[in-house]
Amino acid sequence: MKANEMIETLQAGKMDEKLMALYLDEHLLDHQRRRYIQALEKYIALYGNEEVKIFSAPGRSEVGGNHTDHQHGRVLATSINLDAIGIVGMNDDIIKVVSDSFDIKPIHIDDTALKEEEKDTSESLIRGVAARFKELGYQVGGFKAYMTSEVLIGAGMSSSAAFEVLVGTILSHLYNDGKIDAIEIAKIGQYAENVYFGKPCGLMDQCASSVGGLINIDFADPKKPVTRRVDVDFSKFHHSLCIVDTKGSHADLTPDYAAVPEEMKAVAKFLGAEVLGDADEAIFYEKMAEIREACGDRAVLRAMHFFEENRRVDHQVASLTNGDFASFKKWIGASGKSSFEYLQNVYSPRFPTMQGVAVALALSEKVLGEHGVCRVHGGGFAGTIQAFVEDDYVDTYRTAIEKCFGDGTCHVLKVRPYGGIKVTD
Repeated sequence: MKANEMIETLQAGKMDEKLMALYLDEHLLDHQRRRYIQALEKYIALYGNEEVKIFSAPGRSEVGGNHTDHQHGRVLATSINLDAIGIVGMNDDIIKVVSDSFDIKPIHIDDTALKEEEKDTSESLIRGVAARFKELGYQVGGFKAYMTSEVLIGAGMSSSAAFEVLVGTILSHLYNDGKIDAIEIAKIGQYAENVYFGKPCGLMDQCASSVGGLINIDFADPKKPVTRRVDVDFSKFHHSLCIVDTKGSHADLTPDYAAVPEEMKAVAKFLGAEVLGDADEAIFYEKMAEIREACGDRAVLRAMHFFEENRRVDHQVASLTNGDFASFKKWIGASGKSSFEYLQNVYSPRFPTMQGVAVALALSEKVLGEHGVCRVHGGGFAGTIQAFVEDDYVDTYRTAIEKCFGDGTCHVLKVRPYGGIKVTD
């Protein structure tokens, strides 16, 4: 279908069912129609009125398992109804993307070698995804796209993972009949971010975005992570998932993120393993004095967080499966406490006066009382917090939070059942 015809389809409400499936809130329908139409109009302005397809990849919310994935641990994560969409047309041998206001340099598919000067750029992510497709024997070709994202940048919702999954999903459908497994696309995205972008990360962000839904992931074998859906309707527990954007940027925080897996791996190495998921916890406690001397106290605390957080994920899943939301909230609170005290990812020690996440947590605890629970969200150090709030208390909570952090900073979200997806043919 040509772009102008797709605009007419949207205007006539003929895509409302698909939009509801992705965004799960009838109050968002008008907004999403306008958003898609504006994206199509932008595509036409950039490339002309051509045959196009629309793709979507969601952001994610980490529910449990804070910084466990890179140690081959367990997580509980969900895709959310904030996403990146791409209006896509065919191109011969060049991938050309304009993303919101960013005019990304074209990537030639016959030139996918790593370029050091491209690290920390969108170009590196596109090139890295294309390179890994080729290395794995998949087909790669060009395309041109206009992409726009509502996944908050630098706020712990994994905007980079959504971007990687979106590019991978596009290449899967355009050149591989849409047959590349969602986990495979996630691993390709992680490779692009680790190797080409230059940021160490686990696989949780990409998995949650690519697979979709509320999922429990076991990374014991990172080459074959085991995922299972946790079928739960939060609405029946009369609680809403809220993400608060403290407006702190993740820029310049890569050293802080990198130190977490580095210190955990240092402890694992002392215990004769590569990662903590393969280390013996009993021996860790037996030799704690020696490990403190060899690795430092913060590394010891972060290892303690890992071992306990793995078990908390299991408790969270069991609580939800059994319909025990009170216990689920208890384990969420325990996770947040551990992240603050042991993992220490609520603020950067290099910027001690910048503690927006800590302020948001303190204010949330004061405002919520017994009406909800909160924790640091995602990688931490800056960005967002997560709260599960009683439905009839959401307005009170949002008003108090936004008085401090600004209008529109408290996002009430839905668990999206779809990961990376082709929205239209």
